[in-house]
Amino acid sequence: MNLISFILPSRNNLKYLKQAYRSIRKNSEHPHEICIASDASTDGTVEWVQEIMKKDENVKLHINEGPERLGHTILYDTLVYEYATHDRVMIFHADMYLCPDADEEIDKLLKPGIVVSLTRIEPPLHPPGPEKILCDYGIEPEEFQEEELLNWIKVSGSEVAEDKYTNGIFAPWCIMKDDFLRIHGHDPLFAPQSKEDSDIFNRFMLAGYEFVQTWQGYVYHMSCRGSRFKDGAKRNPDGQVFMKGRETDEWLQQNHRSTRNFIRKWGSMVLHDEYLRPIIPPKYDVGLIVDNCTEPFLYELEPYCNQIYLDDDGLFQNYIDREQQNCGYDLGAKLVTKKIKPFNDVLIKFDCNQLDNANWQIFTQFPRIIEESGEPNTTFELDIFTIKTKLLDNQVDTLVYSVCK
Repeated sequence: MNLISFILPSRNNLKYLKQAYRSIRKNSEHPHEICIASDASTDGTVEWVQEIMKKDENVKLHINEGPERLGHTILYDTLVYEYATHDRVMIFHADMYLCPDADEEIDKLLKPGIVVSLTRIEPPLHPPGPEKILCDYGIEPEEFQEEELLNWIKVSGSEVAEDKYTNGIFAPWCIMKDDFLRIHGHDPLFAPQSKEDSDIFNRFMLAGYEFVQTWQGYVYHMSCRGSRFKDGAKRNPDGQVFMKGRETDEWLQQNHRSTRNFIRKWGSMVLHDEYLRPIIPPKYDVGLIVDNCTEPFLYELEPYCNQIYLDDDGLFQNYIDREQQNCGYDLGAKLVTKKIKPFNDVLIKFDCNQLDNANWQIFTQFPRIIEESGEPNTTFELDIFTIKTKLLDNQVDTLVYSVCK
């Protein structure tokens, strides 16, 4: 058995962390390494892990003293780079329970150039999808129906699996440490959290890595037990779990920031197929030549382009003052007066007064539209937009090793 370094950041998630640790030790007979990061925790996490380390020599601990959190985007990589000693590393969550023999399944499949994901069994907090199994065995450790879960896996799990493999990717995922280091790990642009997984999955795909989801190895995932919920797990009076309207302001704001930075980096929103395999549109050098732009329009348009050419350069400084702190890119270089001759490979000209919901959907799809219907050195019109192409140089491959310093 090739041993795994489990990578497990946690912030004030002690009761889940205890369960995750216990599941790894209970359901595997192998002495895997468990690398834990306490992210400014105040719930006794550090003290508990230090006690465990007296009895378990294969537990490592990194402490962020705080008071500010670093987030798992940073701490995943801290644990991989500075603590993990095995050739295989597994990104694991504190609210996950490792099911029996899942590590054996990983050992069977994992090779250089392959990323292996276990199949999640989880309560219906999120919409159903073909990449997971929705089954409610509890949303808190106090109500976790462990024996029922293990019995289901023993009786029904093999029927669901039966040599089934799909090609999506999501946590928990396991990779050769050298493959992780080769693409420089997670991008700190997405710290402390949100969209760091979608970014690294895109880069795995561009690097040529193969994705394998096994349906013969499981985790039970209680879901979203980090910073997302402001009130822990909840059930409706009829017993159904729910999440809408319960996210913390911290999570909502950071998710919004990370989504905008993802668009800046990749030129589009996160896209994937039904099994969560990434779909990566092309990324072109795009300039927007915009009439009647106001600050609200500028806020929506800016992430989708390399440059935006405006009449009113008085907008520039107000926008930069507000947004630069949330952005990993130099906004001063993105906002350009129309006095400068446009220099981008693809130029899209339109009047903001004509934007509506329908043509906004066209706007967000321009990478695909240009790929499918555009040609170099042409001009064409679509709805309110005039598109002029000089070159169609897809820059997406330059992002494989691209991480924010």
